[in-house]
Amino acid sequence: MLTGKTASASIPAYAILGGLLFAGLCGLGYQLAHSALQIKQLERTVEVKGLSEREVPADIAIWPLTFSVADNDISALYQNIQQKNASVLEFLKNNGFQPEEASIAVPSVVDKQAREYGDPGDNAKYRYTASSTITVYSSQVDKVRETMLKIAELGQQGIPIAGDSYNTQFIYSKLNEIKPVMIEEATKSARESANKFAKDSDSTLGKIKRANQGTFSIENRDPGTAHIKKVRVVSTVEYYLSD
Repeated sequence: MLTGKTASASIPAYAILGGLLFAGLCGLGYQLAHSALQIKQLERTVEVKGLSEREVPADIAIWPLTFSVADNDISALYQNIQQKNASVLEFLKNNGFQPEEASIAVPSVVDKQAREYGDPGDNAKYRYTASSTITVYSSQVDKVRETMLKIAELGQQGIPIAGDSYNTQFIYSKLNEIKPVMIEEATKSARESANKFAKDSDSTLGKIKRANQGTFSIENRDPGTAHIKKVRVVSTVEYYLSD
């Protein structure tokens, strides 16, 4: 008859070690399986977009006033340009613009007889033609728009303003002032969409996995109102979902 001591001694040490190792592996396998299940649950996400859009008035106007002159005497040509420039500046002053709001560009002069590609038989009335541009850069946007309607007064003085002068640029320069609020609005809009999706799918909305602020765009509200801008940003946000 074997005693208890003899029975214990009959179990090899490697068997005991193997049993402990097996138990450890089982426990590790359970933990890994449980962790994998949790990771799999965390991988459930929803990606949504949030929009923020508003209309703002332009705060800067860039208005070019261009006119042309012609003459056969180059000295008389430049004198004519100077006189007309002075008249345009006086017109702007009378309409409420400060001298620093207007700048005069160097006139562009063409000598028709000096052109290499000119036609030798060209019987143009004037040898020299020139164009001069005075540009108004002003924060008085409404004043610019009002004065543009009075441009015929220069025509009555013999200064016909070229059609290109009506290509006034209106700029909105205060984007940084409204950026934080618009980003907040876009993010809130995205979360509302994500919450609705989670509710419809019987899920619970979790934390943000990643977010993309998006690019701000500034465009004219429409072709006829370039002085009113439409600012827009779309944020993309991805949220975790859980049951």
